[in-house]
Amino acid sequence: MDDADESIEVVEGEVVDNDALPAVLADPARILAGALARPVITQHTVLRPGELPTTERPTYTAADFYVSEETAQAIDKQSKPKNTDRNYRSQRGMFERWCAEMGRVANPCTTATYIEYIAALIARGTYSPNTIKAHKSAVRSMQPEDAKPGTAVVNGLIKEYAKTWNKRNRVKKAPAIPDDNFGAMVATCDQRHPIGIRDRWALIAGRAYLHRRRELGDLLIAQIEVDDDGVAHWVAMSKTDQDAIGEESWAPAEPDDVLLCPVDATRAWLNCLWRLGVRDGAAYRALTVAGTLQNRSTATAHGEHVSGDAINDMVRGRAFAAGLPNWQQITAHSLRRTGAQRIAAAGGDPTKQGRWKPGSSVVKREYLDRAQSRAENPWHLVAAKRRETQQ
Repeated sequence: MDDADESIEVVEGEVVDNDALPAVLADPARILAGALARPVITQHTVLRPGELPTTERPTYTAADFYVSEETAQAIDKQSKPKNTDRNYRSQRGMFERWCAEMGRVANPCTTATYIEYIAALIARGTYSPNTIKAHKSAVRSMQPEDAKPGTAVVNGLIKEYAKTWNKRNRVKKAPAIPDDNFGAMVATCDQRHPIGIRDRWALIAGRAYLHRRRELGDLLIAQIEVDDDGVAHWVAMSKTDQDAIGEESWAPAEPDDVLLCPVDATRAWLNCLWRLGVRDGAAYRALTVAGTLQNRSTATAHGEHVSGDAINDMVRGRAFAAGLPNWQQITAHSLRRTGAQRIAAAGGDPTKQGRWKPGSSVVKREYLDRAQSRAENPWHLVAAKRRETQQ
């Protein structure tokens, strides 16, 4: 090789002229055609015996990716609790800021990023396991359907964290209301005034139907059916019925105690609404001090329906008016808890009445097992023995 050839790099292989390259390598169109001729197979492909996979690939246009304006509006109006929507936005914002600080991609994120973020939340030691689960769900739901991170490791981390958390913290729950205290709360409701009539009905309904505060706030007049022997509520959607299949809940009349009778309280409130000019719509209404309907034209979040916080304030206000020592702790959930405990103590199962999922561990632990444990408490035997010796 002479000096003129020293700049030529020699590689291992056959040396050919450009004009002699195989056509399949020289022609990009043929390369593309070959790729497109490959069978189209994914993890979702189902072939019958003897059937070959297709090689036909669809040609997408803009029409395949856009939804109509009407559909877009329907998507925006999907039923989602306002608090949940607001919390998700906040939790996703936290994740995106954390990813930016850590130099990680937020969307779609890797499973490792997902694990590291949950571990970082746990390391703070200030969030409850349920709060971290909410963050976990918020982050995962923001990822594309085909790129969601794995959950096995984060579930294990949260499970272990819950063990130490529960040793240090005991979840504070709204207390149940003993019968005497509940009667005192109802007695504070002036039956000569619309607010008193409404509050008596709401207190009794909350306990009788084990309503969550949002269920009571969302209840419509058309979903109430009154008969002499009881009252039925149609609960259109609940925490355990996000598909809005709906379920009827019924409570019997209490002729021996008219003040606490669901039939009497419901008829009184419906008659009051009629006098106020209300024939349909929300059953629980916001009222002025004078007993007239509040103007709800600016209530963009709930419209004519009141918020769960407003119902909480009403319940707590009645507990205060009744002079209950723990009035600050009593909420609308106290009514639900009271009803469930009364049913369990009588030997019943509050699952269906309270719209828990069948076999709910909450019902078993908090109501059924608790009622059985108290009924079988050995101190009952001590008291019975003492009564025998006193006779």
